[in-house]
Amino acid sequence: MIGKIISHYKILEKLGEGGMGVVYKGHDTRFQRTVAIKVLKPEAIGDPAAKERFIREAKAANALSGWDKMRCPFQMNNQLFFSSK
Repeated sequence: MIGKIISHYKILEKLGEGGMGVVYKGHDTRFQRTVAIKVLKPEAIGDPAAKERFIREAKAANALSGWDKMRCPFQMNNQLFFSSK
């Protein structure tokens, strides 16, 4: 994933990994800022329960952080992810 671009986010480095996702440091090319990007693991993308947990996590984080810091989860090229400032 390092060096890849997902939407307008460039993946810079891996920061950590959990049960269902991987967190990367990224660069938001649209707003020229550093962000954290959480990507659902490829093996979990086909699991509806994992996908729902991931979306719930993104929504909960967004409610706590506010609209200016979190972005809603979205899917691109069979990858589900969200970003935070």
